[in-house]
Amino acid sequence: MEDKYFVHETAIVDQGAHIGDDVKIWHFSHIMSNCVIGEKCNIGQNVVISPGVKLGKNVKIQNNVSIYEGVTCDDDVFLGPSMVFTNVTNPRSAVNRRGQYSKTHVGRGASIGANATIVCGHDIGNYAFIGAGAVVTKTIPAYALVVGNPAKQLGWVSEYGHRLNFDQSGLAVCEESQQEYKLENNIVSRIK
Repeated sequence: MEDKYFVHETAIVDQGAHIGDDVKIWHFSHIMSNCVIGEKCNIGQNVVISPGVKLGKNVKIQNNVSIYEGVTCDDDVFLGPSMVFTNVTNPRSAVNRRGQYSKTHVGRGASIGANATIVCGHDIGNYAFIGAGAVVTKTIPAYALVVGNPAKQLGWVSEYGHRLNFDQSGLAVCEESQQEYKLENNIVSRIK
């Protein structure tokens, strides 16, 4: 049976990697065994995907990203150039902490900007937007916009990535999509 995905001749795909249809794997990337890559993902240059990683459909990974064991990404996630995931909270070269990896889950439609760092054990909510260079040291709620070091929330964004301006009743409309959102008890949900 012929593979239904593209692998650049300089990339390495280990036996036992599960790769969906229409995936593109570019220059010098290494896809390790026992990872799962959903269909229509685009994996940029110099990317490493470790065993046990699970990627949903249509995940876009830009150049120079390493996704370590313990990380899962839902559908439509964007990982910007040179962003970083960690998987051990207290690494030491002389101490083997394999098997002690902390988990990080990135929710559907979330975007993580270039050079951002996600400290392990902190999940990213659906459609959250992590600004370039941010250092995430806590769990980020769905639709949150965070920037800085440590990352602090500046506001909320729509599924299209536009700022949401909530009125006094807690309602907002995304100008581009006309989707409606409600903010209640510091939780955003799409209502239309």
